[in-house]
Amino acid sequence: MVKLASIGFLMLMLMIPTSMIKSLISEREMRSNDVVNEVSSKWGYDQTITGPMLTIPYTSYYRDSEDKLRHVVKYAQFLPNDLYFEGVVEPEIRYRGLYKVVVYNSTLKISGNFPKPSFKEWGVPPENIKWEEARISIGIPDMRGIQETIDMDWNGEQFVFNPGIENNADLKSGVSTNVNISRPDINVTQYDFNLNLDINGSQSLNFVPLGKETRVSISSSWGTPSFDGSFLPDSRKISKDGSGFTADWKVLHLNRNFPQQWVDDAKNIQAASFGVRFLFPVDHYQKSMRSAKYANMFLFLTFLIFFFVEIINKKRIHPIQYLLVGFGLSIFYALLISLSEHISFNTSYLAGSAAIVLLITGYSHSIFKDIKLTALMGTVLVALYIFLFSILQMEDYSLLLGSLGLFLVLAIVMYLSRKFKWYGADDENDQKGNRT
Repeated sequence: MVKLASIGFLMLMLMIPTSMIKSLISEREMRSNDVVNEVSSKWGYDQTITGPMLTIPYTSYYRDSEDKLRHVVKYAQFLPNDLYFEGVVEPEIRYRGLYKVVVYNSTLKISGNFPKPSFKEWGVPPENIKWEEARISIGIPDMRGIQETIDMDWNGEQFVFNPGIENNADLKSGVSTNVNISRPDINVTQYDFNLNLDINGSQSLNFVPLGKETRVSISSSWGTPSFDGSFLPDSRKISKDGSGFTADWKVLHLNRNFPQQWVDDAKNIQAASFGVRFLFPVDHYQKSMRSAKYANMFLFLTFLIFFFVEIINKKRIHPIQYLLVGFGLSIFYALLISLSEHISFNTSYLAGSAAIVLLITGYSHSIFKDIKLTALMGTVLVALYIFLFSILQMEDYSLLLGSLGLFLVLAIVMYLSRKFKWYGADDENDQKGNRT
């Protein structure tokens, strides 16, 4: 019991370096995120393309509490009937020291049409509508990403966008331009538009489905996309050789929670955004953190082996020797995170685990003075590291595999200890006799 208590105390002490290693991994991951933000701030952050939206102001009259006639300018927002995005996204990897950042350049062709604006549902007299101040706006969160002048063909007329968005509570950043809107007495049924957008961004590209029917078609040379947001692609094709992907979305106005036209109030249209995120195939920080979560289990199982060797083979192992072995197991995670920043995670895992297995196996030989026991210790360590590697590779089944592994370990321990005489007596009669 004294030995078990001392082993338990050592495990509690070894949780301190384990916790420090987890903090180290988190710190390195935060540093990586800082580098991503630093590079993105110069190239362009995540981009979410919103629009185009048509804004038309009108004058609304009312009487105040003193029965005086007053007026206020309100802004009606209109969305397109059809909205099409078609584009090519070319990502590239930028390096800052040890860290990598995914950035991209996207060339988008945006086209569609607006129906003729109608104010009938609001009861606005035609003479109160300021047709000449009608504006088209496109939301772009990071204006630094714009690479070329944005020209728009609007029913055969050319308009150039200017920076800034006026009188649109839904768009905080972007470009806008005045357009010609015919008065109600002119026989125009819809307004066709098309424009090209050349824009830089980083990590993800998203779209807001403003059309009564919104279609998006994207192709890219990036081999590991992640489709996220409110809508997944209706069809997608990812090359098995990692040479790229294509994806197509179709979203109806019935699929989102805002109308085709409204006045003044913001509608939280960004909540309906969707798109693609450009992921690295392996995030070694996440895998290193997941592996560190099994550190206590490694300590327990390794100390358990040493404890069984003490009981079965009558070997005396000093608590300091337990402590040194525990430090060796803890150093593995520091080796793993430091190596994985320079080489692949799998290679780092192989090199780090091989170094620790050789170190502890060699030290065990100096303790046990027995080749068979040393070989057993080495075999158990190899099995543990293979088990951990399998858990890290099988994300979807890691809980199942871990539970089965622990069940197997418990079964082996119970089998090996089934004939132990924990009271030090040969049988129950001997125990009674000793008590007598």
